[in-house]
Amino acid sequence: MSEDMKVFENLESEVRSYVRNFPTIFTKTKGSKMWDKNGREYIDFFSGAGALNYGHNNEKMKLALIDYITNDGIAHSLDMASDAKAKFLTTFNEVILKPRNLDYKVMFPGPTGTNTVESALKLARKVTGRTDVISFTNGFHGMTIGSLSVTGNSMKRKGAGIPLQNVVTMPFDNYINEQNSIDYIERFLEDSGSGVDIPAAMIFETVQGEGGINAASFEWMKKIDTLCKRWGIILIVDEVQAGVGRTGTFFSFEPAGIKPDIVCLSKSLSGYGLPFAVTLIHPDIDKFAPGEHNGTFRGNNHAFITATVALDYWKDNQLEQNIKAKSAKTHAFLHNLVEKHSKLQGEVRGRGLMVGVSCAVKGLASRIAAQAFDYGLIMETAGPEDEVFKLFPALTIDDETLEAGLAIIEKSIEHVLKKETQFV
Repeated sequence: MSEDMKVFENLESEVRSYVRNFPTIFTKTKGSKMWDKNGREYIDFFSGAGALNYGHNNEKMKLALIDYITNDGIAHSLDMASDAKAKFLTTFNEVILKPRNLDYKVMFPGPTGTNTVESALKLARKVTGRTDVISFTNGFHGMTIGSLSVTGNSMKRKGAGIPLQNVVTMPFDNYINEQNSIDYIERFLEDSGSGVDIPAAMIFETVQGEGGINAASFEWMKKIDTLCKRWGIILIVDEVQAGVGRTGTFFSFEPAGIKPDIVCLSKSLSGYGLPFAVTLIHPDIDKFAPGEHNGTFRGNNHAFITATVALDYWKDNQLEQNIKAKSAKTHAFLHNLVEKHSKLQGEVRGRGLMVGVSCAVKGLASRIAAQAFDYGLIMETAGPEDEVFKLFPALTIDDETLEAGLAIIEKSIEHVLKKETQFV
């Protein structure tokens, strides 16, 4: 360990994680590039775990924020009225909701992904008067107790230190050899001897990020939506990581043609990496009493400013078309890699620019990600055994930088496979 990294070893908690995977001190970022204190350049295929879909230090957002701050704009206001909030609400409604024929009230919980999930679970239980929630295998929804209860990862669940209750886990799409999980779920709901009560809600991600880049089919999502309507179950879609364009459309559920009762958004919603979350609620179930769910930092006006500017990207279809082109290039590259390098025992997963390769060889994905860092590319792993190396480039990445990053991945795979062959 270098001397300058020892401050983190000596003073920061053992809970730190990303600093262990990327052991250097970063000092500057722009677009899809990061630089450390030694001036070394890195291509970023991590994007703040999906919080930086528009890249680092987006120029338009930065200038708008600087202008707001230098003119003494309100920084903190809880949920009081402010010009910044009014403009965000109006723009979000006009640019995002109305064109998609979506009717939602906008709730500002605390400013993180787990806060919006907590508010969604509480509201579903309040509205229905039921306690249980159905979640899905390999789902990830946050690290606070309610969100953790609907998360599948056993290591993260153990961190709660208490039993996580009032949740039933059902199989996600294709969890067991393409078995029809819808019939399985419905059987449990219909059978009075199954031990499964009709739940308050079902919650899922359209593409499971931390769970291994598992993408649900549009057909599966439609059937879940139909099932929820049939049984009077609140449908919650967690868009925290898969939303805001990551899979190709602003909402990842759009292509399935469904309209969830509650939608959870955070991460890239602010556009600039600022903490910001909203819970979108169908007006019929907007039943919280004033202050019944609140948070000191739910009025993050700096995030309102950058989030409003970010919505400019969605006033036409240019960004969607760019994502589509870059996604096609990325998926084709990865499929070719898997075919070329059979020792990967790889499977390409995901949708849009939320994509990864699952490696059947234990520990291989982690070794590839570590080697990529040595070569100047930042990417992380996902899945219950970290078996997937995960590509999250900025949606605005230029073709040259995207291709350079993909080349580093191939170089890293070749290096790791060659090294491992030498020890066989």
